[in-house]
Amino acid sequence: MLRGMRLAGQSLVGKIVATVLFGFLILSFAVWGIGDIFRTTPPSVVAQVGKTSVSVDQVRTAYNNELQRLGRQFRTVITPEQARAFGIDQRVLANLVTEAVMSEQAKSLGLGVSDQSVARAIMEDPNFRGTDGQFNRAMFDQALRNASLTEAGFIGEQRSAMARIHLAEAIAGDLVVPVAAQDALHRYNSERRAAAYFLLTSEMAGEIPAATPEQLQTFYNERKATFQAPEYRAISMLAVDAASLAKPDAVTDADARAAYEQEKAKFGTPERRTVQQITFPSQAEAEAAAAKLKEGATFDAIATERAVAPADLELGRFNKAEMLDQAVAEAAFGLEKGAVSGPVTGRFGPVIVRVTEIQPEVVRPFEEVSAQIRNDIAQSRARAEIDAVHDAIEDQRASARPLADIAKDKGLNVTQIAAIDNSGRDKAGTVLDLPEREALLRAVFASDIGADNEPLRVPSGGYVWYDVTAIDPAREKSLDEVREQVAGLWRDEEVAQRLSEKARLLTERLEKGEAMDAVANEAGASVKSASDLARNTAKDDLTPEAVNRIFAVPAAKAGNVANGAGTRAVFKVTSATVPPFITTTQEAERVATQLKNSMGDDLINQYIAQIRQDLGVTINPQALRQATGSSDL
Repeated sequence: MLRGMRLAGQSLVGKIVATVLFGFLILSFAVWGIGDIFRTTPPSVVAQVGKTSVSVDQVRTAYNNELQRLGRQFRTVITPEQARAFGIDQRVLANLVTEAVMSEQAKSLGLGVSDQSVARAIMEDPNFRGTDGQFNRAMFDQALRNASLTEAGFIGEQRSAMARIHLAEAIAGDLVVPVAAQDALHRYNSERRAAAYFLLTSEMAGEIPAATPEQLQTFYNERKATFQAPEYRAISMLAVDAASLAKPDAVTDADARAAYEQEKAKFGTPERRTVQQITFPSQAEAEAAAAKLKEGATFDAIATERAVAPADLELGRFNKAEMLDQAVAEAAFGLEKGAVSGPVTGRFGPVIVRVTEIQPEVVRPFEEVSAQIRNDIAQSRARAEIDAVHDAIEDQRASARPLADIAKDKGLNVTQIAAIDNSGRDKAGTVLDLPEREALLRAVFASDIGADNEPLRVPSGGYVWYDVTAIDPAREKSLDEVREQVAGLWRDEEVAQRLSEKARLLTERLEKGEAMDAVANEAGASVKSASDLARNTAKDDLTPEAVNRIFAVPAAKAGNVANGAGTRAVFKVTSATVPPFITTTQEAERVATQLKNSMGDDLINQYIAQIRQDLGVTINPQALRQATGSSDL
């Protein structure tokens, strides 16, 4: 078409037509204008709270900071798609909106923070203090650069944050917790109960006939959601670390022997000695005792003369490095067995020591540990190669080469997993062995087929590359697939219903005054007792749920409760005791603090919710997408 227009424009008629057409085009721009093309600008406000705006830059900074924090925590790069799947963008925005609500309310109440208060808070911030404990301007400037903030912007944020804190403290900072509330929590935590009970087991439900096909179909139809096959993904995985790159066979015998000689202590146990000592209050007395030893006195005689009990002579059995006093260690490890030293100036005064036993050093021969040494040397050398291998693999990944081909070039092994769910199990329910298990599963199920995935960094050094090669969506399993499972669950429910009905009738008899022993004997069970029961805590053969049910029944009353799979407990509360609440104890202070924090949080949350409703909050989804890196702008 363009060629035709050029040919037509070469003739006089064509030039006239072209002039007319372009004239109309120019006239249309003159009439309607072209300003709208250039006036379309990206939105700059993500949320509006009253007169306070949450800007795109604020959201972008907070969002990126959160991604970096989570990336360091999970040792991986979190993509915008993964962040949205985890709700990080919404959580960051919610936090900023809450801050804006508090800031707007602080302004409306006329709350302000003086320059002196802001300056003092910054000067006292431990993040900006040097080794001398004083404010360090260089550290302050570096922190601002790291956070991409100007000094004026940081001071403004600090002023707003301090105003919000003052408002929160005004709402809940001096909250007085009623003694009645403290006592109620004390009673809840400290109450102890005792109960007599007996257990109804699945055998007591009687004979359960097999379910009919119609019963199984009905049971399955009512619980289809229970029989779900999870989403499975097929992945290719390439792990590169020191172990996978190491080549022990390339380590020469000379290098291995040199390493063995340097680190021989690793391959055995050092010499250990049993040492005795006599301490002296002065050097003169130690030298006098040493003179007596030279004249023929024994170590034991000197100890008896100084009234040192035999048990107090023993210093212990040590290797040389384990001894606290190295002067004593040098003396003790220079003696023959049974020999006595001269006066030794130790850390805690003069002493004379005797060695009573020597356990020789034992070192495993080189031939026994050579394989371990070669492997250690090879892995040490491989660690220096990891980054170079990473770069080489990334270069080939950039050209869209499959992991299997890259691994073949590098002499590495790719692991192919045909199916894995988000818990790390295959279709048979086997838990698969995965490097960086939690981080890898999160990344795999946040990715897609053909996605360009960043490798995961291994804390010990190394990387894990992965590709999703197939996705088998979650689905409902058919009855034929789960017939045995459905039949088992149907039978369990039948047993539970029968035991529940039987327990109800037995409980009614107990409530009418029949003896626990008589009722239990008739049911074919034996009576047991449980004391010192605490809420949410299992005791003997009672589950936490059964114990909690005992606490829900008044004292001297009976009840029943499911007690794990296939059993039901019938019980009667025999006692309920609560220790007195004394407000001056440490436990009472802990209870008051717990309630104060909880009630304070509730008050602030309710206050924020009401102010947010009064002010009105407007969210711009397009601006949010722009701030979090997913806008089309």
